[in-house]
Amino acid sequence: MAFLSLAEIFQLIVITLVLGYIFSGFIQRPRNDPFSLQRFSWKDLLFAASIATPAVVLHEFGHKFVALAFGFAASFHIFWAGLVLGVLLKIIGSPLLFLAPAYVSIPAGASALQSTFIAFAGPGMNLLLWGISALVVKYKKNMSEQELFGWAISKKLNFFLFWFNLIPIPPLDGWTVLQGIIRMF
Repeated sequence: MAFLSLAEIFQLIVITLVLGYIFSGFIQRPRNDPFSLQRFSWKDLLFAASIATPAVVLHEFGHKFVALAFGFAASFHIFWAGLVLGVLLKIIGSPLLFLAPAYVSIPAGASALQSTFIAFAGPGMNLLLWGISALVVKYKKNMSEQELFGWAISKKLNFFLFWFNLIPIPPLDGWTVLQGIIRMF
């Protein structure tokens, strides 16, 4: 079984572009002209995608690859309704961002311990990305303003995603982690 199917690769391309578009209003490159009225920029889209996509996709891949390591079939899917909601909020200029862009399907049958590890793997990836970003911001020297800004935003975004996804309410990962812990006892 391949780690990624052609359908998953296609969905990765789509989600990267859409996340770049959605987050381009929230994550923008430092500008030489702060008074520019330009509404859309491919550079802003790519900059936002380079920060938001790893946070979202590697979160989902955490679930997928831990499930695969346990011997379960697992596949990455775009959650179209969640992605469309994010685009609609962007189009209407909402100051709030609600986004549930993807999920990983895993067949039933995991033990309590396996379910807990699979569920924690997503937020665990965000914790790892937060740690990497924090180390880069603290120790890397001679970064451009844009690079420093990108790492700082990655640090904040991944910290938020780690804690938010561990809230123990359905359908967040924290709920599945809590259920797995309860099932073990």
